[in-house]
Amino acid sequence: MTTNQNGNVSTEVSDFLLNCFARSPSWQLSISLPLSLLFLLAMGANGILLITIWTEASLHEPMYYLLSLLSLLDIVLCLTVIPKVLAIFWFDLKSISFYACFLQMYIMNCFHAMESCTFMVMAYDRYVAICHPLRYPSIITDQFVVKAAIFILARNVISTVPIPILSSRLHYCGRNVIENCICANMSVSRLSCDDVTINGLYQFAGGWTLLGSDLILIFLSYSLILRAVLRLKAEGAVAKALSTCGSHFILILFFSTILLVFVLTHVVKTKVSPDVPVLLNVLHNVIPAALNPIVYGVRTQEIKQGIRRLLDRGWY
Repeated sequence: MTTNQNGNVSTEVSDFLLNCFARSPSWQLSISLPLSLLFLLAMGANGILLITIWTEASLHEPMYYLLSLLSLLDIVLCLTVIPKVLAIFWFDLKSISFYACFLQMYIMNCFHAMESCTFMVMAYDRYVAICHPLRYPSIITDQFVVKAAIFILARNVISTVPIPILSSRLHYCGRNVIENCICANMSVSRLSCDDVTINGLYQFAGGWTLLGSDLILIFLSYSLILRAVLRLKAEGAVAKALSTCGSHFILILFFSTILLVFVLTHVVKTKVSPDVPVLLNVLHNVIPAALNPIVYGVRTQEIKQGIRRLLDRGWY
């Protein structure tokens, strides 16, 4: 028991209740099956991709190491969010402990930022491969991948730590129902009795600084790739390069666009159902994870061959 600023007695919150789609409860039944299938697809595809790259010696190259990192990030994000959401849908298990909520918040923010940064490094990898093919083996080395992984880890682990710390230090004096399926920063912070302006500003500034700078560098890389590809004279080379890099860029734009739509729906929340950003928040943690291994992996000839050999070994 504590006393708030007005002198009234209030109870400290020890856990939260995740109230999914409070205004559209029928959505839970409607999306539970598609969400389950997307989750299984994401886990299966990323798992097979990781095993294939791990077991195939021919895939022990920098480009595939980066792809492995992306798959690992996707798996952690899915496991952090989707099982809990499905438990709410199927078993009404809405309760989440105070510390588990802020741990989920941190993992989501940190791993989304790491995924964006990995996209940026992979775009640079493709830029060097297409625009400077002769220098590629000397630039994109195993040491480069190690340094890139350290940068991805350090930048995003450090920059996202203040988000859960700022939220967890707020005074929660009674309200504990989160109008969301996950412990999103602002959805949780709004339950406190304190001013959350700093939380909102840091989330906004930090998010757009990290993701915005990554997106600018990705766009620059693919612009240079497009310019170089259009100069190619070899028959079929332009179509092949555009097909590969085009699908990569579209997926990255999808990753960024769904986040942009999520932000815009919060800005114009008086004109859309409050459940729309909640749905986008959930889908943002599973749809890219399901599509990444297909677009980046299965469409690569070497990966296809590796998966075939892996399946052949499994059958015999």
